[in-house]
Amino acid sequence: DNSPEFIPKCRTCRRQAREQSGGGNHHEGLSSDEELTPTEVDEFQKSKDNVLEDSRKIFEDVHADFCDIRKILLKFQEWKEKFPDSYCDAYISFCLPKLLNPLIRVQLISWNPLEQNFTELEEMPWFRSIEEFSDAENVSESK
Repeated sequence: DNSPEFIPKCRTCRRQAREQSGGGNHHEGLSSDEELTPTEVDEFQKSKDNVLEDSRKIFEDVHADFCDIRKILLKFQEWKEKFPDSYCDAYISFCLPKLLNPLIRVQLISWNPLEQNFTELEEMPWFRSIEEFSDAENVSESK
């Protein structure tokens, strides 16, 4: 319930609970609604670890040529160079985002831009591979 009467009651209850438990690290004016209990933090970390472990297993039975973005893009580059008409007729530029989406999403599962030492998207290997492919595609089109 988000009624105005409910909000002050919650604040009063939390304030009383902090006073009884001796929680002196609370700063008045800051919301404690987003604060997680140690149990919630542990559960979240376990859940996150399980997801990351499962994500490592997704492509373990896939041939390396079909789960590495750089290798996939090299195959498409070869196709474009050898059979440009067929490549163009297949509308590959429209298909690649859908084809690469699952591979990129798996690599982004552990990415958190809110962490202090996060990797910029532009620095990730999959991003550089796509960028190189796009540059190569633009060069060949300008010829």
